[in-house]
Amino acid sequence: MAAAAASGSQALLLSALLFLLRPSSGNSDIQTAVNITWSSINFKTILEWQPKPTDYVYTVEVDGRLSDWKRTCIQSAQTECDVTYLMENARDTYTARILSEVPLRDNGDFDDPPYSVSPPFMPYAQTLIGRPAIRRFEQTHDVLRVVVEDPLTPYRFVNSSFKSMRDIFIDDLEYTLHYWKDKSTGRKEVRTRSNEFKVSIDKGKNYCFYVQATILSRSENRKSEKSFDRCTSIDRDSLDDFEAEGIIAIGAVAVGVFVLFIISCVVFYKCKKLKAAAKQKENVPLNA
Repeated sequence: MAAAAASGSQALLLSALLFLLRPSSGNSDIQTAVNITWSSINFKTILEWQPKPTDYVYTVEVDGRLSDWKRTCIQSAQTECDVTYLMENARDTYTARILSEVPLRDNGDFDDPPYSVSPPFMPYAQTLIGRPAIRRFEQTHDVLRVVVEDPLTPYRFVNSSFKSMRDIFIDDLEYTLHYWKDKSTGRKEVRTRSNEFKVSIDKGKNYCFYVQATILSRSENRKSEKSFDRCTSIDRDSLDDFEAEGIIAIGAVAVGVFVLFIISCVVFYKCKKLKAAAKQKENVPLNA
């Protein structure tokens, strides 16, 4: 009897422990994500939310209208997740689910964990365009030439080289060059769907400029940040920096000075010779 009672007590204790340790999808300490936002620049896309978890973790699932659900940032204590590489089809529209889970639990054996759903996000229409860079520029005679470098994306070609914004947007990407005479307030602008500008300017004047990108198909977030201002400089000390006409003019002046020097030497020599002859003639006696 005593053995049976002890065995019954152990079974009751084991049942109580199992009850206390049982998984519960209704744990009041688990909160679902709120304030879910997408942050994306040049297709580098981060999903962010609140609050910071305590005694639970988050897992992110992303799917698109043209793709299946994919999981990332699995059982993470962070409140942000880089989902860039789950969204390589820039024209697809994606939705994320942020699951709140108990850590170290195989949640597949129990009820589905609570989750929150993000707003939809389409990278092609919503990623922000970063600051374009000016690869090189030059001022020759009355022409200013500016070459723009397309911002790169995190996506790669098969050969592992990075795709640029131009590779994705193609002719939907336009650049605007804003330029003005140095120390002047009057500004002009010109647009191109290529990466190069050639504009006519006043000869002999320095110019400043910046570049801005535009996505033509957008109604919002159309323009990028402007590039850093750059200025030309034609006031340099070396002869190589003068224009061709200036070099020719200097050469002509040098030749003229040299010729004048030769002429002066010849004239001086002849004058000296004539004076010597005259002096010699004065010294000759009249009888002679």
